[in-house]
Amino acid sequence: MNATAQPTVTRNVVCHSCDCFCPLAAKVDTATDRVVKVTTRDHPFFKDVICMKGAYAPKSFAHPDRLMQPLKRVGERGEGKWEPVSWESALDGIAASLTKVIETHGPEALAVAGSNANLGLDNGLTRRFMNLVGTPNFISGIAYCMGNTAAVNRLVYGWYPRGDLLNTECIVLFGHDPRRHSWTIEYKTIRTAQANGAKLIVLDPRKSENAEAADIWLPLRAGTDAAMTFGWLNVIIEQDLYDKEFVRDWTVGFDEFAERVREYPLDRVADITGVDAELIEKAARMYALSNRAAIPWSPITDQQVSSTSAIRLHCALRALTGNLDIKGGEMFAGFNPGVRSDTEVEMHDRLAPEQKAKQLGADEFPVFTYRGMEPLGDACEEVWGHRYANLVGGCYMANPAATFKAMADGNPYPVKAFFALANNTLMSFANTDRIYKALMNQDLIVAFEHMLTPTAQLADYVLPGDSWLERPGMMAGISDRAMPAPGECRSIVHFWCELARRMGLAEHFPWRTEEELLDYRLEPAGTTWAEVVRTGSMPKAENPERKYLKTGFATPSGKVELHSAILEGFGFDPLPYYREVRGPDDTYPMTMFIGLPDDEYYRTGHRHIPEMRKRAQDPTFFVSEQDRVRYGLGEGDWIRVATSTGAMAGRAFVRTGMPEGLVRVPHGWWKPESASGLEHLSGAWTFSDAQITPDDDPEYIDREQGIPHMKGVPCSLTKLTRKEVAEIEATFGKTEPMPNALEKNANKRRARNPDFMQDVEFGEDVEFEAVELSLYGRSSA
Repeated sequence: MNATAQPTVTRNVVCHSCDCFCPLAAKVDTATDRVVKVTTRDHPFFKDVICMKGAYAPKSFAHPDRLMQPLKRVGERGEGKWEPVSWESALDGIAASLTKVIETHGPEALAVAGSNANLGLDNGLTRRFMNLVGTPNFISGIAYCMGNTAAVNRLVYGWYPRGDLLNTECIVLFGHDPRRHSWTIEYKTIRTAQANGAKLIVLDPRKSENAEAADIWLPLRAGTDAAMTFGWLNVIIEQDLYDKEFVRDWTVGFDEFAERVREYPLDRVADITGVDAELIEKAARMYALSNRAAIPWSPITDQQVSSTSAIRLHCALRALTGNLDIKGGEMFAGFNPGVRSDTEVEMHDRLAPEQKAKQLGADEFPVFTYRGMEPLGDACEEVWGHRYANLVGGCYMANPAATFKAMADGNPYPVKAFFALANNTLMSFANTDRIYKALMNQDLIVAFEHMLTPTAQLADYVLPGDSWLERPGMMAGISDRAMPAPGECRSIVHFWCELARRMGLAEHFPWRTEEELLDYRLEPAGTTWAEVVRTGSMPKAENPERKYLKTGFATPSGKVELHSAILEGFGFDPLPYYREVRGPDDTYPMTMFIGLPDDEYYRTGHRHIPEMRKRAQDPTFFVSEQDRVRYGLGEGDWIRVATSTGAMAGRAFVRTGMPEGLVRVPHGWWKPESASGLEHLSGAWTFSDAQITPDDDPEYIDREQGIPHMKGVPCSLTKLTRKEVAEIEATFGKTEPMPNALEKNANKRRARNPDFMQDVEFGEDVEFEAVELSLYGRSSA
């Protein structure tokens, strides 16, 4: 450290390094106005809530390869030839090209891929711009992850509840695996609840850390969540463990639903899931007999061929056991009358019905589209005061696969302009090859990013975004602007407001700063953002229990719809069901599951941070000891995993908790330090799991949502030859054997002081000398 330490001030921030949004504190050097350390807040509960992604955020944003000024493509698409331009020039060019696309093909020819984390948080402006321009074609990774859960929950009882884990008696994790460095605040909450006496039930093919800590672990076969939930409901209904008064007064279709449940007796469920019937019954009874129980959201259930049904069955569990809208169960939190919500900012009412009807994929896969949500509009307005409720941003989306098809081949109509906003699209959705063809067929691609991602490498314009330390916000709490953005990095608010002015929409985008926009959102409470930051207090909204007793549920019937007239009207089965998928065969003798992040990374981000890459240099597959022997693998050997869609490479390591025949596939891998351009795209062609994820095979697509099956897809595993390994090393550099990935080392780290969630994982306190932040010496004007 410097001999003379500069005085610092502490500013409260909310971390957006992932979608868990942990409250943290930023220590700022008052002489330079730069963050020198991100640490935990001085708060009894949050004092040890931080992960490595949050702690290393200053280093991430000070990386020398961070984008610092707008770039315009001057060579062929993907050739890697760029010209630095001003924001004004870039926005003028984008507006001119977008106008040409709209005049030629209509406004629906614009599609936008957004994000709900880090620089993608937009206060509702993305959809506001799209709705005013006239395009319904918004896509996001939340179609695979929480957004679809929110939409399906709305079909059942009109809203999306959140578990009150600190006050519950029983927590059920359907494959969800919060850890010290992944969903950190939820990990802390679960451990605190357990210490207070709550029971933990974990359903996971692997014996994860949460499974080891559970009162009951059910090692179900990957992709069988719907069948398992049928088994629980069979126990609950047949043993009269459900709330009969609630069922009588507040449900529709219980008798038909119960008949469907009886098709899944415990012996059948045991055969499907591979879990003993006695254990299934024990877990179901533990949940049902708890006075207050919660099933937190799980990405695992979102990403299965029976996803819609599995989510509906989880909704039924909550409803039938009396856990809806109670403290310690799962509470509904509606609109805050003191704050304009993202949904209100988005102006969905301004998108014409004929344009909503053009939303891609809505005819075939309606659930989270305008078409799927429209039948809920009247009830939503009556119960919650607003016709539109874009819960977690996931209720009015186009289907991603249908969008990429339209971009690639013009069916059912051409999409010729694409904005990738904090969204590494090429690697964030299923089937990289199709997405690549879609991007290469565009007239205009705009990327808004920190780094030159594989997607940004294909863009016409690359715009440098700010970070969560460099902007204010109120997502999940008060997050002050800790420091100004460097160079010409700007916020997504700046992007949309400036583009809107060039597109003739200035009256709807009057804000010049993020603070002005936040003031607008706080107007109903009669306060300002500056006052909120000064007092540390947001406008509060009352949230009593069992609100439905006065208002009913926000569904057409006003009740919990176990039998869905909405789905029936779309031509689907009105009752939940379980679909068995094609299993392993001689060509694909293993099964895989995708989607679990490494501790070091979130989605496709953070791989440019040296400290992270020292821990995990390459994609890491986990296999069982039996499969290691079967395939003749040494720890850290390079392998190829392939499906009928494609193949990817990475290193294999043993985990004793992995069942035989299953391989864990890492998500979101590329290598920012490696060669860009069409041939390699910084490793996207070699390491991305999107290459092996099916996107349109009816066998592996959820019928109602159209999302891909990622849990239990047949695959093959092949050890790479010396020649193949040499080719990887020649292209991407030789890497170390990654001792952190060895199971014995992972266990050692977990065994050391498990209550402290920072230093045990990466050594000393993380601080940054001024020299390491020299990047920020550039003008931030």
